[in-house]
Amino acid sequence: MNGGGEGKEEEEEGGWFIYGFVARGTMVLAEYTEFTGNFPAIAERCLQKLPSSNNRFTYACDHHTFNFLVHDGYAYCVVAKESAQKHVSLAFLERLKADFRKRYGGGKADTAIAKSLNKEFGPVIKEHMQYIIEHAEEIEKLLKVKAQVSEVKSIMLDNIEKAVDRGEKLSNLEDKASDLRSQAQDFKKQGTKVRKKMWLQNMKIKLVVLSILLILVFIIWMSVCHGLDCTKQEN
Repeated sequence: MNGGGEGKEEEEEGGWFIYGFVARGTMVLAEYTEFTGNFPAIAERCLQKLPSSNNRFTYACDHHTFNFLVHDGYAYCVVAKESAQKHVSLAFLERLKADFRKRYGGGKADTAIAKSLNKEFGPVIKEHMQYIIEHAEEIEKLLKVKAQVSEVKSIMLDNIEKAVDRGEKLSNLEDKASDLRSQAQDFKKQGTKVRKKMWLQNMKIKLVVLSILLILVFIIWMSVCHGLDCTKQEN
């Protein structure tokens, strides 16, 4: 991609995500990027060749990945640096899809023209990029928990199926099901702890920003009033 040396420096500072869009079929309805380069053109060429079936697709080009999530006639895309892990890009796409469907599902997105949602949804794409980058560690933990739950469920179902084939007693099957429920509850508790930690981190950031703003207001007040009493006037 041709963005120049200065563009590359900005790209390194801007995080993993370079460009994102939402399209209906092959028509891009909203997009967002802060960088210059030919990645929008490459992404649109990939879009033209995407199968219409619901699925996830990833293409690699010039040290970047072009990640797509196709669902019910809409395509969600993010271009990321190759250093970004695939599950992080997919987490962004799932979050983007959920928000877009919540806002526009069955609404004006079905009839919107090309780029007509840029103004209102472009900034939303940016917000989701920032959120995923800032919470990548917590998201990775949640994905691991989900993967563990899925693995345990698969193993237990396989064991139960084998047990039925061997004619084991129903009481043994009930014990296996109880173990599965217990492990699922443990994983659910882990997920709740991670989400609570993310919420506490967000609150800490907000409190720090509020404290800084209050300090700035106080400093401005002191500089203007030369003290705490602004009502005193010189004769």
